Amino acid sequence: MSVEITKLPSGLTIVTDTMPHLETAALGVWAGVGGRDEKPNEHGISHLLEHMAFKGTTRRSSREIVEEIEAVGGDLNAGTSTETTAYYARVMKADVPLALDVLSDILANPSFVPDELEREKSVIVQEIGAAQDTPDDVVFEHLNELCFPEQPMGRSLLGTAKTLKAFDRDMLRGYLSTHYRAPDMVVAAAGAVDHKRIVEDVTQKFASFEATPAPKPQAAKFGKGGSKVVHRELEQAHLTLALEGVPQADPSLFSLQVFTNTLGGGMSSRLFQEVREKRGLCYSIYSFHAPYSDTGFFGLYTGTDPADAPEMMEVIVDVINDAVETLTEAEVARAKAQMKAGLLMALESCSSRAEQLARHVLAYGRPQTVEELVARIDGVSVESSRAAARALLSRSRPAVVALGSGRGLDTAVSFAEGLTTSKAKTLLH
Repeated sequence: MSVEITKLPSGLTIVTDTMPHLETAALGVWAGVGGRDEKPNEHGISHLLEHMAFKGTTRRSSREIVEEIEAVGGDLNAGTSTETTAYYARVMKADVPLALDVLSDILANPSFVPDELEREKSVIVQEIGAAQDTPDDVVFEHLNELCFPEQPMGRSLLGTAKTLKAFDRDMLRGYLSTHYRAPDMVVAAAGAVDHKRIVEDVTQKFASFEATPAPKPQAAKFGKGGSKVVHRELEQAHLTLALEGVPQADPSLFSLQVFTNTLGGGMSSRLFQEVREKRGLCYSIYSFHAPYSDTGFFGLYTGTDPADAPEMMEVIVDVINDAVETLTEAEVARAKAQMKAGLLMALESCSSRAEQLARHVLAYGRPQTVEELVARIDGVSVESSRAAARALLSRSRPAVVALGSGRGLDTAVSFAEGLTTSKAKTLLH
């Protein structure tokens, strides 16, 4: 077994997958904190903290951080999501200790120099502006607000110019101290790595992180659904639809994922074939399901000519309702094959593998084996997928947002109410 896992007395978990055929390694620190952990006056601080981690420590300047990694041909990056924040590197085998030293340094010893902080807040304000110029970002921002009203999960990860302006180094230090706790952190590595050596280094370099768990975020509550039309002069109408999904540990997760993939997960999916190939109504259409610790988010997106928006939404509702009851063995088999291929392909990338291991530990407390995951995929049947789809349509009213111009948008969003009166919901009860 190439996967090894060690839990330190502090509660910090170290998980590695040694891949002897590789000369490179991917490693990172995943913290179980993200946008949903923020109080109203902290909106955007998780993302800002991620940015500031690279802006200097008590040992290295911001320039020295990147130069040390790039001098050995490596790269360094980070990302913030709703429930996690990750800091990771990709380096040659001999430089794993250096990468681990840099990663621990930026989290344990950040300097938060005021000038650097003000510059980075300005950078994020520009990022917010760029997002506002991107219609598919804007429409999903409104959709999240509709799905999780007055909750951290319904807010943009970037924050606002107003909230960013209020942040200072004391707030950053306080947030870091409160939420970056050893029991909620995972150091994951894959590729040319030595588990024992990493455990020794992590034990030393992460000793300053507190051993008590971080406070839990408020429970997510999916909203009452409904619709919203955001008027903006655009060439296309951007349409989104969401339903309450299932959390990470739900037994129906893989069955729902199979349904989602058959519906809008690729070029062979029902929506792609019906809406794009047969009717030519759009360039892009897809559906997805994002599971969280205590809820899930089923989403669908497409863009079309404003005049075609009503027809588009009517077709989408009809395709979803039909798929619930007419899903075939061939479609389920194809979706399962795609899921297994994606799983196995991820094993060939040390970066994907390190991320997968970390996310498993945060979600399930341990890495799940390939055999376990394949068995769960194989266990999905036509009936279990249909059942998961019926439950999806029964769980919540749809939330629908349209962004664009033209009179057809109000008509388009009204068609989404057809999902709440579907045959699927009737049959479930």
